Amino acid sequence: MIILGVDIGSTKICAIIAQKNENGAIKILGAGISKSQGIKKGIITNIELASRSIKHAINDAKRVAGTHFDQVLVSISGAYTKSVDSHGVVNVPGKEIGIKEINRVMQMADHNANIPNEYEKLHVLPYNFKVDDHTNIDDPLGMNGSRLEVQVHIITVLKSSLNNLKKAVKSASLEIDNIVLTGYASSIAVLNDDEKELGVAVVDLGGATTNIAIHLGNSIRFNDFIGVGSANVTNDLSMALHTPITAAEKVKLDHGSLKLNSNETIELPAIGDEGTSHEVSLEIVTNVIYARIEETLLLVVKSIKESGFKDQLAAGIVLTGGLTKLEGIRELASAIFNNIPVRLARPNEENIEGMFETLKEPEFSTAIGLIQYGFGYFTPYEMDSNKKLRYKDETIDPSPIQNIMNEEMEEEELKGDLTLPDNDFSALVDDEPSMKDGFRKFWNRITQLF
Repeated sequence: MIILGVDIGSTKICAIIAQKNENGAIKILGAGISKSQGIKKGIITNIELASRSIKHAINDAKRVAGTHFDQVLVSISGAYTKSVDSHGVVNVPGKEIGIKEINRVMQMADHNANIPNEYEKLHVLPYNFKVDDHTNIDDPLGMNGSRLEVQVHIITVLKSSLNNLKKAVKSASLEIDNIVLTGYASSIAVLNDDEKELGVAVVDLGGATTNIAIHLGNSIRFNDFIGVGSANVTNDLSMALHTPITAAEKVKLDHGSLKLNSNETIELPAIGDEGTSHEVSLEIVTNVIYARIEETLLLVVKSIKESGFKDQLAAGIVLTGGLTKLEGIRELASAIFNNIPVRLARPNEENIEGMFETLKEPEFSTAIGLIQYGFGYFTPYEMDSNKKLRYKDETIDPSPIQNIMNEEMEEEELKGDLTLPDNDFSALVDDEPSMKDGFRKFWNRITQLF
């Protein structure tokens, strides 16, 4: 299996092609990076331009890899996402909980969720299983019980935003197999199991956006989005220093720091007249950057406080993304987060072979996480963007309840006990008193699902 992961960011597109070796390690075969166009703050604003950027990154990755791919995974920004919690419960007829029962209870929780019509489900993530009267079950698989319950965190995205993303990718001659939330992918790349279990917030400080994901007990319990990122620092510098955007970006990269190192001055071209230049103190540069980063981190604090999980983050805050390369950001974050532990994170290289030097930087956490997701590095159970149950290191493909019903019907039809029009379930209810024995067995099976 060869997977293509495409991280569609506001400032860059990163495409990675990888496969899983026999020893279980992920091997990166190729990568391509292009500047984003037609994308602002995580949202597609011009499908044609966005498609062109996506295609450019993919073509570069294909040239390096020298091979094609079997599946395509794409990231989606937390912009215009909403999350809700839901609950499901089912009976366990055989008294032993298997994948089928877990799928049923997840589907039930999904069914019970109150989702606005303009939103579509992206991830259904369980955070608490209950078997009979036993709560906080990490993994109910194989356990005995007569009743299985689950609480889930459901991440949804605005349909129009999702459809525009799909159109841009399709225009780049790709068909999406799965879509993953940016913050979720980043957390896969940078977190370890202990941090997830203890409680941790991952903050991805990206090019034009900041994505937040809080993990508790190995599952996402909260996610949020802030429309501020590295590009805002560049814009601030451009305005404060009266210099073009390109010059401001170079200043950020060459002299960007949250610590005042010297009173040196630098020469910068004047905005509107690049033939002239003026001197600017590095103290001003530091002060401008400091003000923007402080404001951004205060917004992160506000989001985490409003989540209700602030006091449950025993493992603290993990910062990743391009902005974390600014000198002094960890110290500033520690002060703003009131001495909560803060760690700066790059993509974890464990079990990854052929990692290019460029991809080891924190701004590629989402792209690396996408590839890891494709090869099974996700929460123990979840329903993905295709409404399919994913389970640990493999993709389980038990279909939704409707398809389980169809399977039961097909079994009975093969026995010659049942013949009904396709998907005509009204006939089942209306004609229940005269059902044959074979159909009665099927009807009983259906009622157990609810």
